[in-house]
Parts: sequence; structure tokens; C-alpha cells
Amino acid sequence: MRTCVQIFLALTVAVCGIVSGDEVPRPRVATQPLAANVARLMDAFVYLGTPLPEATSTALKAAIKEGDQRKLQETLDRHALFVVSINPELRVKVQRGPGDSILQQGGFTPVLVKVLNDATVTRRLKIGSPQAGAVYAGAASSTLKRQAQTELNINENEESERRFLDVEMFDQSPMTPQLSGLSVEYAIALIHSSDAGQREATIVFDIGQGTQDLGFRSEVPVLFSIKPAVAVKLKITDFDGTPTTARLEFRDKDDRIYPPQAKRLAPDFFFQTHIYRADGDTVLLPPGEFTLTSCRGPEYRRRTQKVSVSESGTTVDVRLERWVNPQEFGFYSGDHHIHAAGCSHYDNPTQGVSPQDMFAQVKGEGLNVGCVLTWGPCFDHQRNYFSPIAATISEASTVLKYDLEISGFGSAALGHVCLLNLKDQTYPGSDGTAEKGWPTWTVPVMRWAKDQGGVTGYPHSALHVDPRLAAEWQIRKFDKDGDQKLSADEASDVLLAEPFDTTDDNNDGALTTEELRNSANRAADKLPNYALPSLNGGGAMEIFVSTSEGVCDFISAMDTARIPEWNTWYHLMNCGYALKLSGETDFPCMSSLRVGQGRVYVQLGNVDRVDFPTWCKGVAAGQSYVSDGFAHALRYRVNGQAPGPQSVSLDESKTVKVQTTVAFAPEQPKAVAYGTLMPSAGPRMAGDTVNLHAERNTGFVKGGQRLVEVIKNGEVVASANVEADGEPHDLEFDIAVDQSSWIAVRQFPQLHTNPVNVIVNRQPIRCSHRSALWCAESVRLLWNNRRRFIAKEEQPAAKLAYAAALRKYFDIADQAIDSGKKFPRFDLE
Repeated sequence: MRTCVQIFLALTVAVCGIVSGDEVPRPRVATQPLAANVARLMDAFVYLGTPLPEATSTALKAAIKEGDQRKLQETLDRHALFVVSINPELRVKVQRGPGDSILQQGGFTPVLVKVLNDATVTRRLKIGSPQAGAVYAGAASSTLKRQAQTELNINENEESERRFLDVEMFDQSPMTPQLSGLSVEYAIALIHSSDAGQREATIVFDIGQGTQDLGFRSEVPVLFSIKPAVAVKLKITDFDGTPTTARLEFRDKDDRIYPPQAKRLAPDFFFQTHIYRADGDTVLLPPGEFTLTSCRGPEYRRRTQKVSVSESGTTVDVRLERWVNPQEFGFYSGDHHIHAAGCSHYDNPTQGVSPQDMFAQVKGEGLNVGCVLTWGPCFDHQRNYFSPIAATISEASTVLKYDLEISGFGSAALGHVCLLNLKDQTYPGSDGTAEKGWPTWTVPVMRWAKDQGGVTGYPHSALHVDPRLAAEWQIRKFDKDGDQKLSADEASDVLLAEPFDTTDDNNDGALTTEELRNSANRAADKLPNYALPSLNGGGAMEIFVSTSEGVCDFISAMDTARIPEWNTWYHLMNCGYALKLSGETDFPCMSSLRVGQGRVYVQLGNVDRVDFPTWCKGVAAGQSYVSDGFAHALRYRVNGQAPGPQSVSLDESKTVKVQTTVAFAPEQPKAVAYGTLMPSAGPRMAGDTVNLHAERNTGFVKGGQRLVEVIKNGEVVASANVEADGEPHDLEFDIAVDQSSWIAVRQFPQLHTNPVNVIVNRQPIRCSHRSALWCAESVRLLWNNRRRFIAKEEQPAAKLAYAAALRKYFDIADQAIDSGKKFPRFDLE
């Protein structure tokens, strides 16, 4: 009878993979290394907040003192949830141990793993589960790569499986990343569940690819009992005591983020470490101690507090504090370019996210306006949220509006365009789709938007310089004798990036391709500069044509690199065009950190409610400044005139008074995006948010000084250093104006006001023939590079517009105050 029972138990173990405490194998092993492993294991359980039962700890300490390796195993084995065996052929199998399979929803529960290492290998033991991994799918790997988040699209949930676990081996000190090689040792696995109640999951172990045992013996099913998490209630009050929404980041002592990112679906975004919650909302957390960092955008101080979550319930009081309030000066912030689908967003289980989800992001960052732009990804679904007026979820001080970015379809190959304040999102002949009917160059679609009262501009506007391509273009077009050099005579008709003598490195009176390339490379770090942009697939490419056609209101800034953003703007303003600057993030494509990383602050005065059409008109009129939110021009006047449609008129050359009030955050992130880290590529990439140039979190910079500069016609004419202390500072400058000019204030790369135009003797701004020639040559280069993307039937109209723009820039060059001669005019190819 006894033999039959033993056979039955053996069969049970073989079929079900379950072993009792007495049946866990206990091979003889050297006592000292096992005792050291057990001592570290006990310390690890204490560190993880789940110490072993007192009786168990006492028995283990006694066994260590006595040097009894068998007693150590007997004592621990009853707590082992998994028994992993590695045979000499490196095959791994697992059995369910006698330990309790109780988990905590929302928390990482430590479970004991016994390892029988017959192979005595020192590899890393890995744990997995079909029920573990990301709950989403469809995020763009290219975006996650640029933002150094590729771990977030590993094992995406493409089959819409039910996933509720996260599993990992605890390999931090005092435990070790690899197995020791001892034939018996103990390890700790951490298991997190996003569900509560009873859930069955399959747990898998291996030590590398191809090491799982045959016949599914490397996996074991476990029925878990999962205790529910605590719904932590949040009381969130703004600086004035009113309830609001805030950005919140919860971390435990091991710096783990809660809720875990891989288990997040909207309203929480998996690619952000933080979440957003409104006053009265809850967040599910396990019992324990956490560090909460709260904020509401860059105008607020970052606050850190300890949070203790108990099983009986917890309420967390979050009180927000501003360091600056632009609304007190009449400025209302907005991000004119954010997305609810595509790039870092998933398209499974839903086609992007909803207006409610985006509203929480906008309000949680303290923005007054958020423009959610439907574009190529999930176009058919997201366009359903469009309305000719602001979304109904909008509030008096937080407005959400759905509009369009022409990207991923239509004219995108000539530069993406943002179309704001649309009454109709369906282009004639498109039938509500992105696949047909849209123009293949930007001017027609921008004119369509303008005709319905829309506001138009180009996003992610940086026109980068490729020194090699710039040099090859100049040799190809201006080397008349074919010697692959430019003589002084040949170069006299060329807009060089630097003067001839500076470019001629070897002083031989001729410019080689290498010398032209070196010159363009040096110039690309200066603002302004005259190095030709590549115009071959990125930035505000067709802006030279649409601006001359009068259908472009703004150029965007604050998401791509600052020099190639502002350089284009400066040259167009030097030609007399009333092009304005607006701030954007292109969330979550350029940057997925948060909405409002780039902002535009529009002067509306003292208003009770933000009106979206009025705000858009302010963007188009340039009654604004752009910023990352950590730097502000709360007041800016030239002879008492603020930026906007009105100019200062002088009947002769005079000195004007420039007055500004600026304020800089007492603390800001240390990153390339904010100018507090210099990118390896040099100044030309300062301010860039597209690529993560350093560690994702490099800390914060406190205080210091910021250089405020007065810019006239693109050049610095005055400056002052200001303390970054969170206080407003009044500055005043006297600036001589001897010709019609534009004047603005900047702090590179964080802040730029729109200009005030000063018109002398009713003459137009024509301050730089070189700026006009730079624009003209850009038109020629763009037509050469990109006309193949314009539909054949649209090319005649496009060529007429390009040729008209080219003539205008040559005319402006001839009219420029600094023009000493008539320049040769070149046609389009």
C-alpha cells in the first residue's frame, strides 16, 4: 500500500509539477556558501519589505550557526514557490513548490525560488510568462529609439492577449545577477499583477535561449490569489486653493515606477514615467512607502513628498505652488502641436487615445490651450473627434481643439503643415479620407485653411545644414570652367557661407569642395548663418514659397534644434515678411516627455475665459513669445509698442527704447533641450528635443545666470545677464535704428519674443541682401530636390509659385539697404 501511494505521489509530481515541502529535493551541498546565500536572502526579503516569518528566520539563523546545510534547506523549502532544476545538459525544468501563491495587486511580491544547479553554471536565471509583458502594441519603434525607450516596445501585445503580470528576478544587492555555480542556492523572483482576485498564469524559467527542457517542463501553471490594491485618494489643489489636475510620479525605494509603465493604458501613457490625476481621483497602489513628485508644468515648483499607503486606505494631499504666473501679465499658454495617435502612442487596443485623455495631459501641464492635430496614423478614427469649435470637455482656462497636421499624406514631402482653427477638416475631393484628393505641395492646402479663417504654419521647422551637400551644390551650379573649384570670379555670384578669404583655407585664390564643406560646417554653429540647408526631407521646406504667397502665418520653434529653427525665421523677417514664431512640442513624436515642452504665450489681456479663435488670431498676429516654460518675457515694448500687428513709426533714424521684464526658473532640468547641457554635435543642436542626447534623467540645475539679448535684424545689439531666481527682472536698453528694422528679445535657446517692427520713413524692411539671396537659393535648391514629389498635374501651378517667390527674393536683394550691386538672377531648373 505504501509503495502505491509513493507511485501516485510521484505521478502527481510528474504530471502537475507540484511538490510538497518534504518532497523538494535536498542534495548535499557545502554548508558555508549555502549559508552565505541564505544570509543574503534573508537580508533581501527584509529590504523588500517582506521579511521571512519570525520562526523561519530564527530557525535559519540557528542552522547557519550550527553549520547544518540540510536544516537550511528544510526550513526554506516550505516557502519555495518554484523549484528550478538545471541538468548537466543545461536543460531547465521547473516545478511548483509548496510556497503560498499570494500576490499583491499593484505591487511587486517577492517569491522564493530554489535552484538545483546540477550543471553548476554561473549564468543569469531568467523568468517569464505568457501573461507578462506590454498590454499595448503599435508604438513607433523609431520614436522610442530616439527617446531611448526601446525597452517599452519589447514583446508588444500584438495578439491582444490577456496580460496582467510583470515578472523579474531580483538581482540587486544583496542578491547577485548570476547564479553562483553552487549546486543548491536560493533566489528571489518579483511578481507584479495589475489584476486582483484569482488568476492563473504560466511561469517559465530559462538560463538562455534554447535551454528550456522538452515537453513544457520549463513552465508551470500557478493559480494566484491576488489581494486588491489600495485606491489612494488624491486631494490636489492649485496655488490659489482651487481644485485642479497635476502631474504625479510615484516611485518606491528601489526607484520602480508605479503604476508600471508596461501595464498602462489610457488615461495613463506607458511612455511617460508620470501620470495625471484630477482632484478627487484615485491611483491604485500597494501598501508601502513611496516617494511622490508632483508638479503642473514648468511654471510650477517641483515638490517631493513621502507617501505611506496602508491597507485601510490613504488620502494624499498635493498642494501646488507657482514660481511664475504669466496670466497675471495677460499671457495664456498653448501648445499648437500635439497628437492623440501615432509615434509613441499605441494603436492596439485602441486607435490612439481619446479627448479626455489628452485633456488631462494639457490641464496637468498648466497649459491654457492644447491643439490636438489629426494626421496620418489612425486618421480615420481620430478625425471623428473633430469639431469646428473647441471640444466640449474644455474649461474656462483649459481649451482643447482638434485640427489637422498634413503629415503622412498629401503635401508632407514638401514640409508638414499645421492647420489651426479649421471649420472644415475635409479637403474638397478627399471624401473624408487621407488617401485621395489632397494637394501634393503645401501652398494650396494652406490657402484652403486660410480661406476658412484658419491659422497656418510649419512644424518641427529646423532646416539643417549638410555641409557636403551644400558644397557639392555650389560646385555643380557655379563652377563654370569645370575644374571642380570656384575662382574668385566664379564665387562673386555665389552666396557663400563665409567671406571668400575666410573660406579659402590654403589662400590659393580658389575654393575646393572641401573648403566649401568646412566653411558650411563652421557657419552651421552660428546664428544667423548663410550655409545652405539640405532641403531634402525635413523641416519647414516650402516656407520660402508659402510665405511669399501670403498663406503662412507662423514658423514653429522649441522642439527641433534652435539655430536652424530661428535662422530661417530671421532671414525671412530680414526680407520684410511678417512671419511669426509659435511654440510647439509635437508630442509624442519629437518628444514624448510631456505636452507643452515647447509653448507659445499669447497676450489676451485680462479674460475670464480663453476663446480659441481669439487665441489663434494672437498666434498669427505675433502678440506672443515662445518658451520652454522655464523662461519668460512677461513684458516687452519698443517705444511702448508690444509685439503684434502694430509697428513703431519713425520719420528718421532715431534711438528707440526697448523695455522688457524677464523671469527665469530657479530650477530647471539639466538637458540639451533647455540649454543646460551642450550636445556633442555643438551649438547647432542646442535646444533639440528630437533625440535624447544624454541620460534620460540627468537631474536639475539650480540658479545661475541667463543671458538676455536684444536682437535687431538677426544680430545681437545689446545684452544683460539676469539671475535665474524665479523673480521678475526689469531691463531697459537704448537701441539705435537707422533703417526699417525688426527688434526682439531672446535668451538662447529657451526664449524668444516675437518682434516689434520699427518702420523708418515708411520704408519696408529690407535690411539684408544676403538674407534675400539665401531665401532665393533655398527656393532653387528645394525645387531641384523635391519637385519630383509634386503630382504631375500640379507641377505647372507649383512652378509658377516657386518662380514668383524666386523673383520676389531677388527683388528684395536688390532693394536691400546693404546691397551694393545688382545680383545675377537664376531661374528654376
